[in-house]
Amino acid sequence: MEHITLLLAIVVVTALVFDFTNGFHDTANAMATTISTGALKPKTAVAMSAVLNLVGAFLSVEVAKTISGGIINEEGIRTEVIFAALVGAILWNLLTWLLGLPSSSSHALFGGLIGAAVMSAGWSAVNGPTIVTKVLIPAIAAPLVAGLAAMLATRLTYKIGAKTDEKHTAKGYRVGQIASAGLVSLAHGTNDAQKTMGIITLALVTQGVVAPGSNPPLWVIVSAGVAIALGTYLGGWRIIRTMGKGLTDLQPQQGFAAQTSAATVILASSHLGFSLSTTQSCSGAVMGAGLGRKGGVVRWSTATRMFVAWGLTLPAAGLVGAGAEFLTKQGPWGIAAVAVLLVGGSAVIWSLSRRKPVDHHNVTADDLDAEPAGVVTTAMAAVTPPPPAGSVAAVTDEDLKTTIPAPAPTDPAAPPAPAATV
Repeated sequence: MEHITLLLAIVVVTALVFDFTNGFHDTANAMATTISTGALKPKTAVAMSAVLNLVGAFLSVEVAKTISGGIINEEGIRTEVIFAALVGAILWNLLTWLLGLPSSSSHALFGGLIGAAVMSAGWSAVNGPTIVTKVLIPAIAAPLVAGLAAMLATRLTYKIGAKTDEKHTAKGYRVGQIASAGLVSLAHGTNDAQKTMGIITLALVTQGVVAPGSNPPLWVIVSAGVAIALGTYLGGWRIIRTMGKGLTDLQPQQGFAAQTSAATVILASSHLGFSLSTTQSCSGAVMGAGLGRKGGVVRWSTATRMFVAWGLTLPAAGLVGAGAEFLTKQGPWGIAAVAVLLVGGSAVIWSLSRRKPVDHHNVTADDLDAEPAGVVTTAMAAVTPPPPAGSVAAVTDEDLKTTIPAPAPTDPAAPPAPAATV
């Protein structure tokens, strides 16, 4: 600790700020479906998620080692590069939070790091094969695998419970949702908290405080775990609303299937050292669960905006990180300018969010515009086999009886005819 300079201290604090934003940005990953189905009250859900995020931070360091010694070449990288990368990641996190889009905090960090490193030392500073195998491939595979698993699990749960009482089944699945949400929170701490550990360890390597390839020191693990837990407890209500209500309307069976599928994918990736996006995994699982229920509707306009944000995250955060690194190369005044831009940009985004606040009071409000089923949803519903004879299917709006008034009688003195019920 005696080797820590003022610049390194600023970088460490900035990394913990990013970890904090990661926490409230990604709370929706674990708790959106649990809140939307009523399995847990909003404040109880985020408190539970915060505790398990903290516990998960101590379970592994494989992802941290991937970031601190795999994505970029440590030799020749200055501490200012880490600072610039964090600025790009934080601003993108805050912007997507303002828009309520569940984008990837992980990819924001990777994009900022890659952009700043390239601006500092050229493309040779980036380890291309590591980025492809441990970042890009998981980014594509994780939401697809989680979505497919959730869709199949949803169909299986409805098939198993077809002849049971729906109210009792829903109660059981709500209990299961609490357990699966806890598993997702634990997995999130295991994967995402390590990213901040890795970035702080990389900064320590640039200052010679620890040797290249070292595991994160204990104080780094503790501080990163506490920061992400505090951010999680704050609750990113805007993104929770999008995940819980904006993508699809979930029933307890679907919520349980989505969370279990996402947690399995995240934990497996953490064990292998793949630094995937927990946001993309959970979003894919939610959409898969929406497609898995007959009559379920995925709101593809919201999903399309989310896909665009996913695609823009790496390059956008990279451009901001590169611009910030260009300023830091100018000397102390450039570093000060980047710090001012970070604080000023964060303040502007926060003030804009206050115009239409979303909190635990209105996070589950049903004022989202209904959207008709899209091509994919219609196709999935068409190939879904009908329920067995005598089974109780889920009631949809189309199944409700509609009262059609009878034509008016021609004789004014005649009594009105009764309404016909279809």
